[in-house]
Amino acid sequence: MKISIIGIGRLGGALAIALAEKGFEIENLTGRKTKTANKIAEFIAPRPNILKTGELSKISSDAIFITTQDSEIVKVAENLAKNLRNKPFVYHTSGSLSSEKLAKLKEIGCRVASLHPLVSISNARLGAKHFAGAYFCIEGDEEAVQAAKDIVEKLGGKSFSIETKFKMLYHASAVTACGHLVALIDVALEMLKKCRLSEKNAQEILLPLVKSTVENLQTQTTAQALTGTFARADLETLRRQIAVLSENVSAEAFEVYLQLGQRSLHLAELQQNGAGGEKIDEMRKIILLAKNNFKC
Repeated sequence: MKISIIGIGRLGGALAIALAEKGFEIENLTGRKTKTANKIAEFIAPRPNILKTGELSKISSDAIFITTQDSEIVKVAENLAKNLRNKPFVYHTSGSLSSEKLAKLKEIGCRVASLHPLVSISNARLGAKHFAGAYFCIEGDEEAVQAAKDIVEKLGGKSFSIETKFKMLYHASAVTACGHLVALIDVALEMLKKCRLSEKNAQEILLPLVKSTVENLQTQTTAQALTGTFARADLETLRRQIAVLSENVSAEAFEVYLQLGQRSLHLAELQQNGAGGEKIDEMRKIILLAKNNFKC
């Protein structure tokens, strides 16, 4: 299968390298920055053509991946619809947008779908190795979805499909699990730095704990994996933590602690199968009072 990729950033570059390593022929790389595309091309054999955004009419690949920013996808799809000489599979890799954004291409006979890898790509070269074992969310035309599943399998990934109407909700879940996790760690680092540790030391100290929690989640439900103050329904520790946090951290960090504390209590109830209900109810009251006093 010959593939062209439009939008050579971190994800587009990682896909180009990974697909080439699995035997796909990367025919063309297209992006605003030809310098970036040329750097990616160095890792691919045979070397792909580097096309400018105004040269879409030169593309005649079997499949096209649109890996641009979300705001550019419709524009690229419309340009392709005007310039394509064949009817390839066309995929965009947005997590939040559905295949409906490729409507203009579908109108001219292309098979279209969205294909979003649930993986964090911070560097194209390193990211190419992260697709193996990762899950890919696919939705769109039946034929395009099936072809995408075959591509994902060759990358060593796993695929699943959702209804088009749920694409944005799916993406919000991914943002919460990935981006918000980073933000949550940043909140924890803020707290630990108040203990007069450097940010580097704080991060080194917390990461093994985070890794052990993620490992627990590989074999346990979220309720089973919950540990600490809320899992134990430890009233006194909660009171002391609220007191020290209210005096030492930002309002934002304090609010995050209280909001997640409420969710943790829900998990604690599931974990204890209804046991310890009185303590959990009392903890809820303590959190609510703290939120009201702090106006969260």
